[in-house]
Amino acid sequence: MCRHSLLVSTVFDLALVTRARAGVDVQRHATQEKSVRPLSLSGHVGFDGLPHQLVNKSTCQGFCFNILCIGETGIGKSTLMNTLFNTNFESCESSHFEPKVKLSAKTYDLQEGNVRLKLTIVNTVGFGDQMNKQQSYQHIVDYIDTQFESYLQEELKIKRSLHNYHDSRIHACLYFIAPSGHSLKSLDLVTMKKLDSKVNIIPVIAKADTISKSELQKFKLKIMSELVSNGVQIYQFPTDDETVSSINSAMNGILPFAVVGSTEEVKIGNKMVKARQYPWGVVQVENESHCDFVKLREMLIGVNMEDLREQTHTQHYELYRRCKLEEMGFKDTDPESKPVSLQETYEFKRQEFQGELQRREEEMRQSFVQRVKEKEMELKEKERELQSRFEQLKRLHQEEKGKLEEKRQSLEDEVNVFSNKKAAAELLQGQTFNSSNSNLKKDKDRKNSGFM
Repeated sequence: MCRHSLLVSTVFDLALVTRARAGVDVQRHATQEKSVRPLSLSGHVGFDGLPHQLVNKSTCQGFCFNILCIGETGIGKSTLMNTLFNTNFESCESSHFEPKVKLSAKTYDLQEGNVRLKLTIVNTVGFGDQMNKQQSYQHIVDYIDTQFESYLQEELKIKRSLHNYHDSRIHACLYFIAPSGHSLKSLDLVTMKKLDSKVNIIPVIAKADTISKSELQKFKLKIMSELVSNGVQIYQFPTDDETVSSINSAMNGILPFAVVGSTEEVKIGNKMVKARQYPWGVVQVENESHCDFVKLREMLIGVNMEDLREQTHTQHYELYRRCKLEEMGFKDTDPESKPVSLQETYEFKRQEFQGELQRREEEMRQSFVQRVKEKEMELKEKERELQSRFEQLKRLHQEEKGKLEEKRQSLEDEVNVFSNKKAAAELLQGQTFNSSNSNLKKDKDRKNSGFM
């Protein structure tokens, strides 16, 4: 199967999906198409140019391709991207002290010949730098699911614009493995296991010039053995297309690719080549005897880029879409394996939602009534306590008032006694004063009479 036939098959599949969403019985239609007898044409009609029409249309529209680079800080992700696409992308040095993993996405418009490519490179900043690496993969999983959800929401709209929608779904994941020469880290195995059902994983050994060829071959075998034993599904280059089956079969046996990246040019003989200069010699990036960079570039960009895009849509996105719709309650068949229309499912879910809503309203009403009753009982109890306190204070007030009244009466009696005593004393004092005055007068008169 050639690439043109793949495009035709893809268009036909999209047409079938569109008919299915419109309520057409695809199975019956396919049965009718099988019953149509092939006819030989007596002359040239022209529909054999349909693949060329699709190619021309696709060339005018352009393509998008999104790459996710996962690896430790400083392992050479940005350098490899610059080397792969023979350009200098914007990049800045990442710190080793990030509190959590962050994903940085940058989109570039590239053009080679008359083909335009909108390339998005997503870099994992701070991956593997935290002390607690338990949730390092979760931010990556959430990012991939977010892109799937955005596409699904656009697809479910009444008025869709998928023809000019910027597809941000991840088409390829280059997982950079540190060239330790021993085995995969636990973080690598856990992360790839969490991602293998969501993205096309292509493992690469970064900075492969740091280990010898014999160690590199053993390291590759060790990595593939660990991936198989842990059930990690990596992307396998397709072998169903006879035009590329031989080269893809050979490349599947070379995985993971051992790569070296460099944007510096070194003069070898009479030409300048991309290489890394060392005191002991030169490692040429595009020399297949030095590393697998050329194989990776050919497999990723030159041969299987469209298959990566197709696998993302037909497998990973479809799995996410199916799980999401099943969570929402949508099914293709009922318990009796009979087809269920979207309208029936919608009505059923609507009635179920209405029943759930009414049940919750009733629960809330009962809860509200119960809380009101509890509050009323609490208020009544408080009222009784306040009334009891009031009666107690009233009784204490009466007692205090009685005591004060007794004290007032006693004080008034004392005042009256004092007043009486005072009046008697004043009277006695007056009488004494008068008596003394009369005696003085008698003595004075006696003296006067004696002189005379």
